[in-house]
This record gives sequence, structure tokens and C-alpha cells, in this order.
Amino acid sequence: MTTIEVISPGPLTTIQDLGRAGWAHIGVPRSGAADRESLRLANRLVGNAEGAAALETTVAGPQLRFGGAARLALTGAQVNARVGDRVVPMNTAVEIHEGEILKVGGAKVGLRTYIAFMGGIDVPLVLGSAATDTLTGLGPPALRRGDILTLFGGQAGPSRGVAAPPAMSTQPLLHVILGPRDDWFTADAISRLTAEPFTVTPASNRVGLRLDGFPLDRADTDELPSEGLVPGAIQVPAGGQPILLLADHPTTGGYPVIAVVVESDLPIAAQLRPGQRLRFTL
Repeated sequence: MTTIEVISPGPLTTIQDLGRAGWAHIGVPRSGAADRESLRLANRLVGNAEGAAALETTVAGPQLRFGGAARLALTGAQVNARVGDRVVPMNTAVEIHEGEILKVGGAKVGLRTYIAFMGGIDVPLVLGSAATDTLTGLGPPALRRGDILTLFGGQAGPSRGVAAPPAMSTQPLLHVILGPRDDWFTADAISRLTAEPFTVTPASNRVGLRLDGFPLDRADTDELPSEGLVPGAIQVPAGGQPILLLADHPTTGGYPVIAVVVESDLPIAAQLRPGQRLRFTL
């Protein structure tokens, strides 16, 4: 059994898996990794099941001291990572020895990096998941200096070794399906949704991306009763600036949803940084 001491946690490092699906009817979001494909890849690289608990960093990563041998892999946002004088490459399974310190730097491309360890992180499950939910507070707290993580013992499956890094565009194109409330908006708003770029604002987080661009005007200004929400929903408050919901989104909301980003594009959205631009296409 290997333990890991958190020397420095980074700006926001949380434990994530694939989330706690199936509880929306009692107000619990799915949560889990914002970039689910990067989490899956990191776990495959070290021989874990794809949903094993791993670390999700934001902007920059932690410094970790290992109390035993471990195998790890970093995926997602590109970072400079080192163990002593050794460079830890991205998208590659790497062996770590007892007493060594992993230092994960700032993201150069993308926003969130995933660090998976062979065996996965041993943490109590809440409603079947180890995920940290920043909206409801369910799951373990974000990493703090002095925390001790424990890895599951035993053998994982065979390591996948090295994987090709995913491409990250400076201005990605996200595919959307209109509705369910596109009829609440003017024809001009529908046109502008796909014709004009939007900019990610600093008020964004794991709950969602607040976007800035041409306002999306409503044709219907009535109050909408709260209704169910899904990851990728594009809500539009009264001011007309959309919010693209991510992993920790609320399960219901009263702002009309003009469109929904397709699930396969959500990992791209999860890696967008404040100030970055994006476009939507039907």
C-alpha cells in the first residue's frame, strides 16, 4: 500500500471519477471529471478501470511526495512535470519510487490535467462515487497541504504505455442540438448562436462556463418554471449572455435552454480557459 503526501495542492486539485449518475431526481448532480475522456485515458495508461478515482488539477498542479512505489500517468492539459531531475512526459505511464517528489507545473495548453495512479485512490464513496462535487459539497474536499492520499494495493491490469496526445484548438467548434427552449428566442438569437464567437469569462468553474458575446434575445419573456438540466445545456439568463453547463451543474433551473452541446464535445469545453474563444455549430 502506497501513501502520497500533499506538499502543495495547487490552485484547485480534486479527486474525481466518472461521477454519481442516477441521483438527479433528488437534486444530486452527476459531477465527476469535467474532461471524462482524459480521466479515462489516464486510467487506461496505468492499467486501471476507466472510472478509477484520480486527481483533477486546475490551471496548475500539486507537489506530491510518495511513501512507496507507484505508477502514474498525466493526461489532459499540457503541463511541465518533474520527479527530481527527470521530466515526466504527458500521456505516458511512468514509474515513481519511494521518497520521490512529483512537481506538476502550470498548464500551457488547456485547463485541467488528470493524474491517475495504478490501483486508484482509496477514498470513501458517497452515493457510489469518490467525486468531489463543488456545487453540493458531496465527496472529499479539495486537496490541502498535509493531506495523505492512499492508493489501493494489489495489481492493476497491464499498462497501455504511451498514448497520442489529444488535439486542443485555440478556438474550438462545439456541436449543439437546438432546444428544448429554442422557441423562446428570436430568429436573430438562433442565428447569432452559431454565427458569432463567444469568450469564456473568468467567472467560469466546474459548474459551467459563463460566456460573453452578442446577447441572445428572447422572443418570450415569461418566467419559465424550473425544469431538468443536463451537462452541455446552454442556459440563457435575462441579460442574454449564455452559460454552458459542465460537470457540477445544478439538476434543475429556470433559465431557458437554447441548445445543448453534444456529449462528445464536452471534454473540449472542459479544457477552455478564461479569455479563450469558442464557436457553436448545429
